[in-house]
Amino acid sequence: MRIAGLLLFLLAGCQASLPPLPAWQSPEGREHAELGQIVELRSGQRLTPQQLLARLAPAPHVLVGERHDNPDHHALQLWLLQALAARRAQGSLLLEMLTADQQGKVDTVRARLAAGQQVADLPAALAWQRGWDWLLYGPIVQHALAQPYPMLAANLQRSDVLQIYRQRPALSGSASTAQSVQEALLTQIRVSHCDQLPESQMPAMLAVQQQRDRRMAEALLAAPPPSLLLAGVYHVRRDLGVPLHLSDLGDKAASLVLILAEVGTLVSAAEADFVWYTPALPERDYCADFAG
Repeated sequence: MRIAGLLLFLLAGCQASLPPLPAWQSPEGREHAELGQIVELRSGQRLTPQQLLARLAPAPHVLVGERHDNPDHHALQLWLLQALAARRAQGSLLLEMLTADQQGKVDTVRARLAAGQQVADLPAALAWQRGWDWLLYGPIVQHALAQPYPMLAANLQRSDVLQIYRQRPALSGSASTAQSVQEALLTQIRVSHCDQLPESQMPAMLAVQQQRDRRMAEALLAAPPPSLLLAGVYHVRRDLGVPLHLSDLGDKAASLVLILAEVGTLVSAAEADFVWYTPALPERDYCADFAG
């Protein structure tokens, strides 16, 4: 009885040490049956947040896919970062939102903060790119900069992208170069650009997408484990993105993929290991904006 009581006490203490889950922010889908559900996709099992953490914690690489403009996704990412660190020492955080030419600035800011210095304009000090809404990403970045583990760039810088447009590099490996993968990515590129791109640009656009994924995979392999990557959903998908490149680079580690998805979004076991359903942003016709 004493042993059982001690185990219950320790378990309760571990759960109590976790940060509280964030309140939902997005307005749509608040009454949806899927809201807040965490699903282990291979088994179909519904998980509690604590059970999800127990599965993610041993993985050397955890890849988290987001919708870039959904505030609930960023709030859950911060929660995951804090909650995982409560279970085991975090090795590194990698961001799609940072490029290699920003890494020196990131390291300088981390050193200044560690020395107790103030940084008046953090986005400017990091050369934060305007395309990534600081109001959404700022809390994650500010938290990570105060931690003992490094925050690392995972994306191509602009000069890399321009070079890929000029001369598409060969991509090694059989997983990422499979015809089915490249055709699916081309379809996604067409749809995301509202079928407005000239067909002549498609090979270069595909090359940039896949070289971004390859860079993220290389960054993960070079980062101190256990590592956590935050990126867009298509970058982390098992069937299309970074996991294929990890395989092509010879990585044998058991990485795990968690997709944060708005309610009503279909996510399959081929795409990820887990899905966590959040409220949705209002529908928006991005193609109307594109045409305008």
